[in-house]
Amino acid sequence: MQTQFRRATSADIPAMSKIRLDVKENVLSDPSRITLQMYEDYLELSGRGWVAAVDGEVAGFCYAASKDASIWALFISPQYEGRGLAKQLLAMAVKWLFEQGWPQVRLSTGARTRADRFYVAQGWIRERIEGNEVFYLLPLGIWHS
Repeated sequence: MQTQFRRATSADIPAMSKIRLDVKENVLSDPSRITLQMYEDYLELSGRGWVAAVDGEVAGFCYAASKDASIWALFISPQYEGRGLAKQLLAMAVKWLFEQGWPQVRLSTGARTRADRFYVAQGWIRERIEGNEVFYLLPLGIWHS
């Protein structure tokens, strides 16, 4: 099995959208909130995106938002979970944001989920919980690539 990590392109958007809708946690309550135009904008205009492709099939993706130094999305297809793809995609996005001069990166995810535990394991600092959402911060000083 061959895994490739690369910048996302417009051609990857249908696969990324399918992955986002197939996840078992952090499910969108209203899938129409995330539009194809948003996926397109985050490729260059509002940030940057990366994909992990396994044997040519997009298995996961991550988007970094350049306007507020946040992780806009990080999702892995359920059949490819547990292979370290998320960790590598996240590292690519965080590195890029720090290279843009940001002193810290932020994100939010569902509280008490596998994603919540994942970010703690990656060294992110839990800032606060609001309802069912937990907010994280990763300062440049504690980040290790």
